[in-house]
Amino acid sequence: MLSRDGVAGLVCLAGAAVLALASRGLPQPALVPIGPAFYPRILFGVTAALSLALVIADLLGPRRPAAPPAHYRLVVLTFVIFALYVFAMPALGYRVATFVFVAALQMVLDPPRGWRWALALGMAFVSTAATYLVFEQYLSVLLPRGRLTGF
Repeated sequence: MLSRDGVAGLVCLAGAAVLALASRGLPQPALVPIGPAFYPRILFGVTAALSLALVIADLLGPRRPAAPPAHYRLVVLTFVIFALYVFAMPALGYRVATFVFVAALQMVLDPPRGWRWALALGMAFVSTAATYLVFEQYLSVLLPRGRLTGF
């Protein structure tokens, strides 16, 4: 019998399969070898492979003892921080809002102590810069500009 992990793996596997099939309907441009379905198909393939690995690990792995009761405080805080990120993006722009979002999420999920504050802020900067460079500069995807910041 599958545990919650195995059921979650099956649900994700089914979702990846449905979305991969749906991506077949995306048009393929005649002059460009990589069309709009290329990256989503990679994502769906990786998701399907990891989901299948989770199901297999659940079926073959040893049974774990029952988990302690769930505490939903961090889940709720994560959703609140994400909602604030979504609402702040038009005003602050992608770069500022993403930096604040990643830093705040790190602070909530694992509050840093001592020098780790600098590490958390550095990781927020690196992840924001990396996604900006990949999407805006390499893939030429226009990321939102902020009304208040102008960038």
